[in-house]
Amino acid sequence: MHYTDTVIKFIQETNWAHLPSKIKQQSKRCLMDSLGAMLSGMQTPVVEIMKRIATTQLKGNEATVLVSGFRSSAVGAVLVNGFAGNALDIDDGYRLVKGHPGSCILPVILAASEIVTGCTGQKFLEALVVGYEVGIRAGLIRHNLYETYHSSGSWGAIGGAAAAGKILNLNKTVFAHALGVAEYHAPIAPMMKGIKTPSMGKDSIGWGAFVAMMSVLMAKGGFTGIQPIFEDTPDSLLIEGLGEDYKMMDLYFKPYAACRWAQPAIEGVLRITQRSGVSLNDIDRIRVFTFSEAAALNLGYPENTEEAQYSMSFPIAAALVDGEVGPDQVLEPRIFDEDIRNMMGRIEVLVEERFQREFPERARAEVHIMKRDGETLNSGVVSARWESGTDAPTDEELEKKFFWLVKPVLGESKTERLMNMIWQFESITNLKDFIPYCIK
Repeated sequence: MHYTDTVIKFIQETNWAHLPSKIKQQSKRCLMDSLGAMLSGMQTPVVEIMKRIATTQLKGNEATVLVSGFRSSAVGAVLVNGFAGNALDIDDGYRLVKGHPGSCILPVILAASEIVTGCTGQKFLEALVVGYEVGIRAGLIRHNLYETYHSSGSWGAIGGAAAAGKILNLNKTVFAHALGVAEYHAPIAPMMKGIKTPSMGKDSIGWGAFVAMMSVLMAKGGFTGIQPIFEDTPDSLLIEGLGEDYKMMDLYFKPYAACRWAQPAIEGVLRITQRSGVSLNDIDRIRVFTFSEAAALNLGYPENTEEAQYSMSFPIAAALVDGEVGPDQVLEPRIFDEDIRNMMGRIEVLVEERFQREFPERARAEVHIMKRDGETLNSGVVSARWESGTDAPTDEELEKKFFWLVKPVLGESKTERLMNMIWQFESITNLKDFIPYCIK
């Protein structure tokens, strides 16, 4: 198992002191972004359901469900925190795997750090880096092996197992089994069915995180797994690049609580309104030109938060009416607002081959707003904000997003303290000192 040996060596030997400075900083940025999404996601109906499941079916006292402070078994806490991480669809993503690494990995690391003695901030961040690098590569291989587009949990479970195994110091043999168990039991969920019929299953991240934690515990107990996915890689450079080509530097971040595929169009309408000053009453129709996957997003009125997020027309209309698309917009009662629904009825979505050819390497759109007086306003070609590279958000922008998401949940003082701790996370000597700041 040549490639698997390389992966396990990378996991075991990743050391905070030897990581490039840009990776150290990116790990803290990722922690801030994923944690903010998770804490804010605790407001959603799906989390209340999963807390009841953990209370009745997964009892224990090993790990913490954030915000509420409820204690559960390690897998119970991972399940709840995992669903919360993607509950608002505002967590980070990686373009070529069409999914979300951070929310698959963070809940597993949080639980793993509580079931060992004295997990440090450095060890935690090492595991976070490992989870991203292994998980993204597993996703790239997964998508090469299967024609059907499947959800983040299908490969996130492997990344989560890598991260938890790092925290728990698995030996080489147990690690190989844990990665194989995670691959074998990961949810191979048909993602486009989840787009067609939005549900609380979302991107199967909650279940993928659960599988990750369970796989590591099973392997520690002697459970054997298949040959891990890395032996199936179509490109040896994917594995050989570990420790040199850091994929986490190519993440995108999300300014809106909506499917990433809708976000170019959100940027388009906001660009037009900011430039032209067009009022809502002046708008007759809105036409969005985009790729087919984005056009598959729902155009109907949402009846729940998942339908609001997996919609094309709702977040565009909400952005026009409210100027933002966040928790307030995609939770009740705002999803039933008549002004937003009235604007939704004016939106038409069309597929254009020029955008289809670019997907998934690029996700772009163009928006036309037709005014009642006959004038047409054009956004030009737009991409979602906060892509990787030169368009990546600054540290200050990520702080602002964190405050926007977390302050309503934890209050200003605790949010400020939590944010400051993240920037100094490597100095934490015991994660048990950090967890209380994530509780209301």
